[in-house]
Amino acid sequence: MTRTWLAAAFFAAVLIFAANADDVVAGSLKISAAWARATPKGASVGGGYLTITNTGTAPDRLIDGSTNVAARAEVHQMSMDNGVMKMRPVAGGLEIKPGETVKLNPSGYHLMFTGMKQQLKEGEHFKATLDFAKAGKVDVDFTVEGVGAMSIGGTHPMPGMSNDQMQMKH
Repeated sequence: MTRTWLAAAFFAAVLIFAANADDVVAGSLKISAAWARATPKGASVGGGYLTITNTGTAPDRLIDGSTNVAARAEVHQMSMDNGVMKMRPVAGGLEIKPGETVKLNPSGYHLMFTGMKQQLKEGEHFKATLDFAKAGKVDVDFTVEGVGAMSIGGTHPMPGMSNDQMQMKH
């Protein structure tokens, strides 16, 4: 029985370490849970999501990024207007205040990959470099989730929205 508990504890520790293995620390910023949605063949845009925690005493700002899978990586914000999804670039970048955690997700702030050079396929990974005002350039590994994913490891559609309502205006 003791061996079973020890084996279970060891396995749990390995899983916890693996879950945090892709966290990146740059100055006072911790970047974690970087993921993107798979894209249909021929798509010209894709979305990237992650969590940024500022453990420092000064604000920082996510300006933009770059990646080999797309021509550009910009910080955007998604909003709904009369049932129509709108995405707009965030002028000046996204501020991360001291002690704050900002989650980039499909229904809010996110990275918009434009001019896709390749299809993002579920289960694959790709690298991107994020550009912060103070922390500088930070390399991050993105995991590609399913087309309809709403979080890392999740494939839930947007709650309360039909496919007809998912009209994108860029």
